[in-house]
Amino acid sequence: MESSRTVRQLKFCVNNEWRVSKSTKYMPIYNPSKGEIIAETPCCTVDEVNEAVAAAKAAFPEWSATPVTVRTQVLFRFKALAEQHLDELTVLLATEMGKCLSEAKGDVLKAVEGTEIACAAPVMMQGDALMQVSKGHDTVMYREPLGVFAGIAPYNFPAMIPFGWMIPMCIATGNTMVLKAASLVPQTAMRMLELLIEAGLPKGVVNLVTCSRTEANLLMAHQDIRGISYVGSTSVGLHIYSTAAANGKRVQALTEAKNHALVLRDAPLERTARGIINSSFGCAGQRCMALPAIVVEDAIADELVSYLVRFAKELVIGPAYEKESQLGPLVSEGQKKFVVDCITKGVEEGAVLVLDGRDVVVQGSEKGYYVGPTILDHVKPGMSCGDDEIFGPVISVKRVKDFEEGIRLMNDNRFANGSSIFTQNGYYSREFVRRTDGGMVGVNVGIPVPIGYFPFAGHKQSFFGDLHCLGKDGAAFFTEAKCVTTRWFDEEDLKQTKISTWEGTLTKE
Repeated sequence: MESSRTVRQLKFCVNNEWRVSKSTKYMPIYNPSKGEIIAETPCCTVDEVNEAVAAAKAAFPEWSATPVTVRTQVLFRFKALAEQHLDELTVLLATEMGKCLSEAKGDVLKAVEGTEIACAAPVMMQGDALMQVSKGHDTVMYREPLGVFAGIAPYNFPAMIPFGWMIPMCIATGNTMVLKAASLVPQTAMRMLELLIEAGLPKGVVNLVTCSRTEANLLMAHQDIRGISYVGSTSVGLHIYSTAAANGKRVQALTEAKNHALVLRDAPLERTARGIINSSFGCAGQRCMALPAIVVEDAIADELVSYLVRFAKELVIGPAYEKESQLGPLVSEGQKKFVVDCITKGVEEGAVLVLDGRDVVVQGSEKGYYVGPTILDHVKPGMSCGDDEIFGPVISVKRVKDFEEGIRLMNDNRFANGSSIFTQNGYYSREFVRRTDGGMVGVNVGIPVPIGYFPFAGHKQSFFGDLHCLGKDGAAFFTEAKCVTTRWFDEEDLKQTKISTWEGTLTKE
């Protein structure tokens, strides 16, 4: 696929209408495989962001009153359309984000999975009931929608996160949403919103804007926003959590990660190494469930590193939309520079560079934002390359003497999104699961992301909030409880003058 020389000027969406922004500022969208601009997206004005919120607010009363079984029918139809357009969405995503075709396809399919789970809203929203809680009294707890939510999406999963994690459960439970699509990669979300509208989405239920942080800050304190779902950096996530929560809003902020894997001496090394390569270098390392830090027992460290280097060199680097490519570009020139600088800093701090991907050039795509697979060995505590999120195809190898030193080192990290152990030892597996700080844990699994019926459960500085996305947490985040206690009187009851102490201390004389 050759990138087009024609630069499209994109629109934003309010009330199912795609509108031309009045903004004078447009942000470039690149094909990272070529390093060429393919579109421009507006930096929507403050008034345009407010219009989107107003449309969502106006749509809420009717949409929330719509039976949940009717709301989910829209999602059933959307799921069918997303599957029908799977190839189109895959190529679009690969082109603007840089994921290889198989990874881009998986991104879209995870959005489909999230939609399927949201279709279970009639079950997920069910409350509890207890008859005869006191004599003649029954109590029922209902789960009700809250109102308008804001979704702030990152660039690395432009299909799965907004249209798998955020929108489906939000609208299935009766809320409305304003989505701030990632400005680097908005076209995938825009196309999926077109399909959602085609599926019968009423006006105003989902609105889409692209803007800078300045305009997005409106959502933190906007009186008509009830909650915010965010995925992105820890610094921004903490700001959103602090600001929005101070303004009485619900927040789920999924932030950075530095997932670690502990490899014990009894692990099948070749199989383990291939799993690590897949996890660490898939999506060019631009995913929060990658395995960028490998903690390995000294006794097998040299052998594991040799496997990692060998398998990493086998990866085919090339444009994301070419079928043979296994490692595509980073999303932007800025991200490439950041990753290269992190590698250089790691070497300066004393790490041993056993595989260097900084100078990779892809023939025919010389301007693309490529970084080859990189492996840093002998990474020590305190080195930034081993402690901080790099978000690129970089592995940091940390050597330890045994299990106890390994798990202590892992838990010392301030992030705790996911963690894995590779071993055939049942005792150490159980101890690891029990003692790791990671919120999503793998035993001989390199990417321990649970299916969406369970929450995406990051811990420590990988998450701010109380209720995670997906699973029962997701349904609870987008709803609030209402408890109703009822009592009906027969003739004898009506003759009673004494009010039970359960209802109060008042006694009628």
